[in-house]
Amino acid sequence: MPTADHDVVAHFTARAGGYDRSSSWCTDDELHNLVLSLTEPQPHHHVLDVACGTGLVSRLFAGRVQRLVGVDITTAMAVQARPYLDDLVLAPAESLPFPDGAFDVTICRQGIQFMRLPDAVREMVRVTRPGGRVALINLCAYGPQDRDEWFEILRLRNPVRRHFFMPGDLAALLREAGCTDLETRRYVSVEDVDVWSDNGAIDEEAREAIRQVYRNASPAILELHAVQLTDGRIVDRMLFEITVGRPNAA
Repeated sequence: MPTADHDVVAHFTARAGGYDRSSSWCTDDELHNLVLSLTEPQPHHHVLDVACGTGLVSRLFAGRVQRLVGVDITTAMAVQARPYLDDLVLAPAESLPFPDGAFDVTICRQGIQFMRLPDAVREMVRVTRPGGRVALINLCAYGPQDRDEWFEILRLRNPVRRHFFMPGDLAALLREAGCTDLETRRYVSVEDVDVWSDNGAIDEEAREAIRQVYRNASPAILELHAVQLTDGRIVDRMLFEITVGRPNAA
């Protein structure tokens, strides 16, 4: 059955209470500084955080820009972002209720995997002024060698996920939506799999299935992810791609 928006809302409502503690990348200052360096927020900028969740990304821009807007479809997540925002809007990314070119920077971290594509990215580009910046940040496979096993791990952790990404996919989405001057950086996040899988939205059977994928993992995924399996603890080095593009003038 295709994933519906209400499935995504239910999943993240279950995760809302512990989301900020669910991954080390959630509060990783090195990753945050990389995002800021690529988006270059200025005091006069208007910034849109798409799938703002609890406001982890919004907090980076709060106090740095003139106007900061968050949009999400999950109330239980988004209300936690409200203190950092000038405006909070409950709306789907595929139909953003903003005029063309309303923002200087539009950013989406770990959100497009749950959206309808390419519609959502086209909307992000539409509401960003020509020459502004649209930034997509998402976990990816390292390559074809780890793709199947990694995608299975992600599916087990987020069963409402609509999309899985390979290196270069984020750039392709932005290019096809009308962006140029694309820049991509990689970032590796070290994650304790037991902490990462304990997200409040999946049961112990699913968490054990994730552990089993690692225990039975191919040499390729063990090497690419530099997986450590020590005394029952599993540590994975997960790959993010951060891609920024500039919308063209219509």
